[in-house]
Amino acid sequence: MAKLYWESSYAIVLALMHHHPDRDPETTGLHEMLDLIEQLPDFDDDASIVTERILKDIQITWFEEKSSL
Repeated sequence: MAKLYWESSYAIVLALMHHHPDRDPETTGLHEMLDLIEQLPDFDDDASIVTERILKDIQITWFEEKSSL
């Protein structure tokens, strides 16, 4: 599987949905989500460069994808 980086936010969302299918993105805080992302097996980026905006974009996309199921 391809490595995950911050700019691959949609791939991160798909990985979160796969590894945490019961997790609710609405109740997952940004710091908790950051921990979940860093623990993804294929994640390979520096957590110190992520911004709140990137995390919010991932959370919104995660919510939208989960809502469409």
